[in-house]
Amino acid sequence: MLKREEAKSIISSLNMPVAQQSDLCCYTLLAMSSMSEQSKWANARNDWIRIHDIMQFIYTIYGVRYAENSRETFRKQAIHHFRNAAIIEDNGKATNSPNYRYKITDEFLLILKNYGNDYWHAMISDFIKNHSSLIEIYASKKKMTRMPVRINGNEFSFSSGKHNQLQKLILEEFAPRFAPFSECLYVGDTAEKDLFKNIEKLKQLGFMITLHDKMPDVILYRQDKNWIYFIEAVTSVGAMESKRIVEIDDMTKEVIAGKIYVTAFLDFKTFKSFSESLAWETEVWIANMPEHMIHLNGDKFLGPR
Repeated sequence: MLKREEAKSIISSLNMPVAQQSDLCCYTLLAMSSMSEQSKWANARNDWIRIHDIMQFIYTIYGVRYAENSRETFRKQAIHHFRNAAIIEDNGKATNSPNYRYKITDEFLLILKNYGNDYWHAMISDFIKNHSSLIEIYASKKKMTRMPVRINGNEFSFSSGKHNQLQKLILEEFAPRFAPFSECLYVGDTAEKDLFKNIEKLKQLGFMITLHDKMPDVILYRQDKNWIYFIEAVTSVGAMESKRIVEIDDMTKEVIAGKIYVTAFLDFKTFKSFSESLAWETEVWIANMPEHMIHLNGDKFLGPR
């Protein structure tokens, strides 16, 4: 039997839907267990692996090429369902991190290593019987990697990663100092784009924005001043450059509140790498110097203190 057919037999035994028994899903399982056509299941492995590596393995070992833009297809058709079935787990990194990886769980690796043995079917039955508890175990492991954050007095959580770490600092360190009495109207998450979104309030203020990928990372509103803060959390891309200001202005033509544009950085080193591209008349906040801000140009703050 071909390894692809054996992989299909394994996936089928887990009562996975027919869509998850496709060639793509079978090859994904083979890649994640490092199985070539000549390999024995007893030698299956569960090294951490990226989707790019899975695709490369499939092409190198089985001669099947998938286009680089197929990564989302792998994620939706195979990875997502395998993770829900508790046969793989991720390393808890942010989904946009270059270090984000997956691996076969230790429990399921043992099953793979015993494929074809007399007691293999009994092992599969036990795995399915314990399926719910396994899902809870791996869901708990993932939850442990998340960062708690308070938004408008309520508890939420961010997925891990520098970008979300900075967003947490914006909400908990920047806002009390430089936007007191403000409320958060929008904040995204690297794993969940619209983590918090007060659609009703945004509409009241005149927002016409519908696409979350155009939204600034954090939007705060201070009612007593009628000020709105558009804040970009920058760790690698997305600073308040002139082009970005034009985009936000275009999306908020009907907003009459005073607009404040802020670029937030984790440290001064990151700020320096972006300093030449930042738009004039914007603000800079650096998280490891939370008591201070930098105002770019203008006579607004000029004069002795």
